Amino acid sequence: MATSAYRTLDTGGLFGRKYVWELPVRISHWATALCVVALFFTGLYMNQPVLAPNGEAYRHFVMGRIREIHFIAGYVMLFSFLLRVYWFYAGNNYARSGFPFVWRKEWWADIRAQSLRYLRLERGHVHLGHNALGGVAYTFFVIFLGWFQIFSGLALYSEDNPGGFWDKLMGWMIPLMGGSFRLRMWHHMAAWGFVVFFIIHLYIVLYDDRQYKNGLVSSMLVGLKFYEKGDLDHDRWLS
Repeated sequence: MATSAYRTLDTGGLFGRKYVWELPVRISHWATALCVVALFFTGLYMNQPVLAPNGEAYRHFVMGRIREIHFIAGYVMLFSFLLRVYWFYAGNNYARSGFPFVWRKEWWADIRAQSLRYLRLERGHVHLGHNALGGVAYTFFVIFLGWFQIFSGLALYSEDNPGGFWDKLMGWMIPLMGGSFRLRMWHHMAAWGFVVFFIIHLYIVLYDDRQYKNGLVSSMLVGLKFYEKGDLDHDRWLS
């Protein structure tokens, strides 16, 4: 999509807009977000079913429905992650922004600069994609934690069908983590990492949207971000 630029009347600065987040990135983002919410609350219920109805169990199927929703959301999250992995390579440069280039001095410099700007409440240069600091958060809380939850969840799911497809593919995690109970506890505790990430992510997104005035919130709906002349457009894959 072509970049359109215009000059503001009050500051005289050059502004424009650019198509940053492509449709597959936005679909994966919102699908993952909805799945995490569904998985978290159904997981809490499965761990402690405080709202279980009275009466004989054969008259109700509450736990079964909750587990069904949990498993469906888990599959959707898996497909969402696979779509995002594919689009990491097939998409534009912004689909690869935020990748932790820990072997590059420029990446560490960006970490330091972005951290100082947040602490000083300064606008600074706006990255059209993810900045290095945001990339670290996404790498740990979304990629690492997300894949751990998917793998451990599939391993626990495989116990319903010993010797089946998921048991052969992911069953190794159970003895690796010290047994089914310990893996379930790790799976449960890791889920709270998404709560921590959600609080930080929501605050930073709302803060950046107001501080930078670059349409950060709406960009994940329509894909377009606004920028000011001088903002950083250096999101390049292994450049």
